[in-house]
Order: sequence, then C-alpha cells, then structure tokens
Amino acid sequence: MKRNDSLEVAVIQASTPLFDSAAAVDKACRLIVEAGASGARLVVLPEAFIGGYPRGLSFGTVVGSRSRELFARYHDGALEVPGPGVARLGAAAARARAFVAVGVVERQAGHPGTLYCTLLYFGPDGKLVGRHRKLKPPAPSAWSGERGTPPG
Repeated sequence: MKRNDSLEVAVIQASTPLFDSAAAVDKACRLIVEAGASGARLVVLPEAFIGGYPRGLSFGTVVGSRSRELFARYHDGALEVPGPGVARLGAAAARARAFVAVGVVERQAGHPGTLYCTLLYFGPDGKLVGRHRKLKPPAPSAWSGERGTPPG
C-alpha cells in the first residue's frame, strides 16, 4: 500500500443469540453486508459470535453436578464446518466484497462431543480461505457420546 492508501475496517461488537446458530448466522450476514455497504473491506466479528461464548457455564463439570441439557444445547448451537451456515457467511462476504473473519463454536462432523473455538476467514469472493482452531477446545474434550453429552 502507498502511504496515502487506506483500508476501511469494520470491527463489529454485537450481542449474539446464545445456542442458536441459525439466528446468529442471520445476524452475522446482515452485519457483514451492512459493513460492506458502508465501505468496509475487512469485517471482523467477535470470538464465538456463532454458538455463543460459554463464559461462566461449567456444563456440569463441578463435582456432584450434571448439566447434560445445557451442554447439549451448546453442542446443537455450534456450527458445522463446512456446512450451510458457512456457505451463507461466504455469500455475505461476497455480497459485501470484503474479507471477513468471524468467530464460531465449531462442531466437527463425525467427532461427537468435540467442539472448537474457531476463527473462520473468508475472501471477498466468498470462499472460505482458512480457519484457526484454538488449541484448547471450549468444553472438556474427554466428553464423548451422542451430541457431546458428558458421561454418567
């Protein structure tokens, strides 16, 4: 870039529907398109925007406590990558003609119980160009079983 060149960046700080990936994808797409229409060529959404950040939730890991229902809701609200939600985010990035980074709670097909706190990167053509998974999953990785519910 030349010294006088500039790049419009939109850093979005917004609330998200907890445990509802469809509603969160809807909101993310709307915000991405709005930012692009305002001239942003890089749009960044928060960590775990889709799926929700589980701050303060123990999912029953405290001794003597069980919360399978809460973890099941968290697991069901995660985004499968690749999947329809990811395709919709890519379409929004293309419509905005912007690079997009969005934080998601990722559910990996074929690996029940494994969730990742992931950052997805999209190009202005809408293609998913990369993802970064945190080294520490957002829920105990030892849990296994249908829908990621804890054992017991």
